[in-house]
Formats: sequence, C-alpha cells, structure tokens
Amino acid sequence: MPRTHSILPSSSSSSPQYSKDNKSKKPIFPTTQVTPPSLTTFSLFIISAIFFLLGLIGTIFSLYTISHPKHLPIFRCGRVQDTFRTFYPVTTTSRKLGDHDRLIERPKLLGFVGIQTGFSSADRRVSLRSTWFPSDHDNLIRLEQATGIAFRFVIGRSKDVKKMRDLEKEVDKYHDFILIDVEEEYVRLPYKTLAFFRAAFELFEADYYVKADDDIYLRPDRLSTLLAKERPHPMTYIGCMKKGPVITDPKMKWYEKSGHLIGNEYFSHAYGPIYALSAEVVASLAATRNNSLRMFSNEDVTIGSWMLAMNVHHEDNRAICDPRCTPTSIAVWDIPKCSGLCNPTRRLKELHKLSMCSKSPTLPPDDR
Repeated sequence: MPRTHSILPSSSSSSPQYSKDNKSKKPIFPTTQVTPPSLTTFSLFIISAIFFLLGLIGTIFSLYTISHPKHLPIFRCGRVQDTFRTFYPVTTTSRKLGDHDRLIERPKLLGFVGIQTGFSSADRRVSLRSTWFPSDHDNLIRLEQATGIAFRFVIGRSKDVKKMRDLEKEVDKYHDFILIDVEEEYVRLPYKTLAFFRAAFELFEADYYVKADDDIYLRPDRLSTLLAKERPHPMTYIGCMKKGPVITDPKMKWYEKSGHLIGNEYFSHAYGPIYALSAEVVASLAATRNNSLRMFSNEDVTIGSWMLAMNVHHEDNRAICDPRCTPTSIAVWDIPKCSGLCNPTRRLKELHKLSMCSKSPTLPPDDR
C-alpha cells in the first residue's frame, strides 16, 4: 500500500496593507469590493492538490490492474452440490478453473443425465425409483459402470421452508440429487436449464450432457448405445426436432411473449422432455457471460435459439420421443398429446411391467 500524505495549506498568509491617506478626497463612485489575491492563490493550490491526488490514484490503479489481470468468470450457477459424489469411487481428472483458481475433480464419463424435477414431483421420483431409475446406491453405481452414464435428479431451491425440509429428508435417504442455486419456478426453466448445464460441466467430464424430464420412461442401455456412436461433428445437438407456428395468444399455454423476435414459425429445435448436447457445446455454454444469452418463454425454444447461434449439427432421432415401447425406443412419452407422459406416476409403472419396455434386448448399432 502506498503511503498517504496529508497535504495541508499553510496557516500563514500575508494580508494586503493599505495606507490611509487622509488628504485624499472621497471618491465620486463607491469602491467595488475585490477578492483578496491570497484567496485566489489558496483556491488554485487546493485544486492542484486534488488533481495531483487523482492522478496518483489513477496511476496506482493502472499498475495494479496490469499486475493483477481480471479473469472472466466461467461458472456462475451459484452453489452446486452432487449429493451422491461421496458414495462411490471415481476416475477423475483435474481441471483448473480460471475464476475459482482451484483444482476440481471431474469423473470421466460417456454421458451425464440430469433428470429435471421439482418440489411438487416427489410422487414422480417415487415412480421413477421403482422403475428404470435405481433406488439404492449400489444399483446406481452398477448402472453407471454398465452404461458409462451417471444419473442424478436436478432441483433448485425454494423459499418455502417446509419444501426445503422435505427435500433434505429425501436427499439424506437417497443421495441421488444435484442441487443448484436457482429459484425453482416454471417461468424460470430456461435459467434453470442453463444453470444445470454449467453445473454438470463443472462436476463431470462427459462426452455428452443430457437434459431429461421426470415424466418419461427411459432405457439407459439404449441411450448409452446412442451416445457411443461416432460422429463427425464435435458440436452436436441430439433430439426430436420440431417446427411449428409461434404461439402469440397470451391465453394459450405455450405463449411466447417474445414471439415478435422469432416471426410466424419456430426454427428447428428439439422437444423439451429429452435432448443431448456434446461436450464442446456445453463447454461453450459454460463459458458464456451472465445475461449474454436470449431467454424465451419456453425452455426448448430457448435452447434451440442458442444452438442456431452456435452453429451446431442438429441430429434428429425419433427413438428418444417414441409414443410406445418398441425394440428400438430409447425414451417413451405421450408425444404429441403431452409434453412427457400424460399421467407419469401411473404410466411409468404400467410401462415398466411391459416386457417390450423393460426387458427387450438392446439392438447393436448396425441393426437400429
């Protein structure tokens, strides 16, 4: 720290002396009062001192900025916690984060799937854990080892104390969550999705990152086969692609308040219940600055707009939006009737009882 010098004006000043001439006549006009010259000199001295101090401070700040360059932050999704991380051994790689200036360990995987869920979806999670999503630690580990894919429920936070306490109990029982520091609101799904991809990239070194909803029936083994396929495009966006008229009626469910920026028809983008982004795409999302991405009302439209801007390869795959179980279906949900299964709590269990859904073999890539 540079020393600070106190600059005080001198207390001694010479007052102007006037000789009194009694013989001189009184002036015809009254004498105008003039500011003493010493006051003007004092003002100039103070102004000069202020400019000197400002210049000195500016020089010190410039030298500090040069010697301490500011790194743009990369991960800004708030506090992130993988509640399952301490329960299994992982093969890790170290990666230095510019803004954190620390080393973190990231398990290396073929894929990471974040099952997006909310505080009102506890019954869905019960149904998922009784069907394709393992309900205990050992089976969750075995699934990861067999497929190369890690699975977690992804949830934000709530201002409701009771909801947070109930979530804490569920976390303590299953430890299968990633907790992200975003407000859990439907209208903020685009923000949650971006926070999820940033958090997933920070926690896992995966070839692909998959966003999935908690109301679909998924075959992890077939998803693994899909992700393991060799592709010539490092920037890849996999999903069931769609287009359609922009909803501009505020009374309708999928109303798009920024529809005037899109036009009459949506651009090609994946249905929201499940899609995958390659590591290069997610790395670019993780590196974006806050508030630099356009947020539309609908999450799938928002992601699709980013993919257009990033010049990614769109891979349309109907096996991840199959309305029924088939020998090749990867994800089953009631498209287009519902965005997911229409009655997920009941339908998940019904589908799991069907051999075609839960027990049919995974076909090799060449036969798909």
